[in-house]
Amino acid sequence: MAASKDPTGSFYSQNAVTYAASSAPNMRRLDIFLSKLAPGAVILELGCGSGGDSAVMIARGFDIMPTDGTPEMAEEASKNLGRPVDVLRFGDIDAVSAFDGIWANACLLHAPRAELGGILGRIHEALRSGGVFYASFKAGEAEGHDSLGRYYNYPSRDWLSAAYGAFAWTSVHIDEEQGSGYDNKPTDWLHVLAVKA
Repeated sequence: MAASKDPTGSFYSQNAVTYAASSAPNMRRLDIFLSKLAPGAVILELGCGSGGDSAVMIARGFDIMPTDGTPEMAEEASKNLGRPVDVLRFGDIDAVSAFDGIWANACLLHAPRAELGGILGRIHEALRSGGVFYASFKAGEAEGHDSLGRYYNYPSRDWLSAAYGAFAWTSVHIDEEQGSGYDNKPTDWLHVLAVKA
């Protein structure tokens, strides 16, 4: 979809520098995720934004492939990390059993509800057996747009649980937490940590 017809993509294209400067790693979630992986594990990061999370993982010795779906954001991350960052949209994930972990912090929440199941399937396929997958979502009951024009799938815990349930995991843990985001508005977050069977 062209950025001009995609308000979410347009937002990140036009605000890449500001957005990258405002973001900081969620260290508590990162620590939990990384504690479940072996040293030097191969990790795919989706929607890497500024590259801050990848920087932490690189510093800890993990083998990271940072990616973002917006070229301008990938460019900002590349500058911050001092290495190339690939442009990868969720629907283009085509790896098979390639990663020990996949980190998708606050990015899959922009995937259309009708497409999320297929994307979760691609992610599941890209993980090795025993691979760890983290993603976070803004909770809600119906998809819609925020005050900045960005699309969100706004899933409920039950809806998200059913979407994950279509694939084979040894565990799926959904944790609810109140917080905020780029718009500084109170937000109910759903954090999902799943391990592939």
